[in-house]
Amino acid sequence: MNKRILALCLLGAAFAVASTPARADRDAVSFGTNIHVSRDATVHDAVCFFCSVNAEGEVEGDIVVFFGNIHIGSAAHHDVVNFFGKVTADDGASIGQDLVSFFGVVRLGENVTVGKDMVAMFGSVRAPASVNVGNERVIQPGWVLWVPLLIICSIVILVVREYRAYRRRLFLRGYPMPPRQ
Repeated sequence: MNKRILALCLLGAAFAVASTPARADRDAVSFGTNIHVSRDATVHDAVCFFCSVNAEGEVEGDIVVFFGNIHIGSAAHHDVVNFFGKVTADDGASIGQDLVSFFGVVRLGENVTVGKDMVAMFGSVRAPASVNVGNERVIQPGWVLWVPLLIICSIVILVVREYRAYRRRLFLRGYPMPPRQ
């Protein structure tokens, strides 16, 4: 048993030594600190957790944000993905591939171009008619999720409340009334 554990540890150490480090020379990755790409700067990918990305310059790769906002000033050449936040694009901005937003708000300016698909699930989209989307627009409003969820939760609460009241009545039925003084 100990020889097997030792062999697995040595094998794991060999794999760790042989692995190549990840290259992220021009990527901006942050946890809790906002990412700002100035007008004259360019980054490859921008990934942010619990923070926001303000891309006034160009982003050659993807922008991915969890629990934060995305602002696109000029161009994002690949995908823009946001979970639980807001995506805004200035007038004339471009998104090279897909724009995806879950549980958030999408606000696009005049003459914004989305290269492929625009998907907004359980949020809202505010875009003028001049917005150009290359393929599909999929917009699923938030009430489609929240209204059935609210109905199901209300039914569960009502059933639990009635069951507890029934059990309380059964419990109190077994005891006589307290004596009067």
